[in-house]
Amino acid sequence: MSILCRVDDKLVPLYRVIWISATPHFCGEDDCQREGCYEIRLEQGESVWANDGDRDKMQEQLELWQGGLGPIEGEGGEESKW
Repeated sequence: MSILCRVDDKLVPLYRVIWISATPHFCGEDDCQREGCYEIRLEQGESVWANDGDRDKMQEQLELWQGGLGPIEGEGGEESKW
């Protein structure tokens, strides 16, 4: 398994990911170029922006890398194991 995951045109090291947004970005600004994208927050205040598929792939890669921690509470009818 690789420690890198492709998001858009970037290879992001899994160990740099702090969190992944659960909902798409919406700010209402007319000139916003990130509307509908998911933020993946990295160390040092950096972010990359992902579409649905890239966000899901990043989440799967992180769960595999960490040993599969189980479903998030509220998903699949089970409580979270973490």
